[in-house]
Amino acid sequence: MEEIAFKGQFIQVTTEKIGEILWERAYLPEGIVIFPITDAGKILLIRERRPHESPPVRLKPVSGVAEKNQAPIENALREMQEEIGFKGELEQFWEYKTSGTVNSVTHFFIARNLEASKLPNPDGDVIEEILELTVSEIEEKIKSEEFRWGVSAMGWFKLRSLNLI
Repeated sequence: MEEIAFKGQFIQVTTEKIGEILWERAYLPEGIVIFPITDAGKILLIRERRPHESPPVRLKPVSGVAEKNQAPIENALREMQEEIGFKGELEQFWEYKTSGTVNSVTHFFIARNLEASKLPNPDGDVIEEILELTVSEIEEKIKSEEFRWGVSAMGWFKLRSLNLI
């Protein structure tokens, strides 16, 4: 039987003895990742300050933790409005699930037909810059490891494999 070993604001860790082995499982909250695309075909990424991470500034897509009382698409719309000040037509293109030692679900969206619609960002003033990048510029940033946030980079490769941009 699984027992809670730690429960934080975002992460829960459990243990379970199966046979002679004590297994640990980490549970992460549902995540949302959005790749907003401008009318000119450029993708918006964010340079964000995260003092508790290394490096403390990262390049990432619009993303966040899903609120439990909202559908993934509603979460995606809210995250876009909070982080980049836009809303748009959203299309979910992937749901990535992990299970085992690390357990999580991440919903991936593209957003088109963007229009201004700003909501306050509850994370405060963490966004340093919003960049409009071409597909090749993003792929260069992945190669140089400037854009290296693991699950989001996987979403980028899935998006490209589906030929959606």
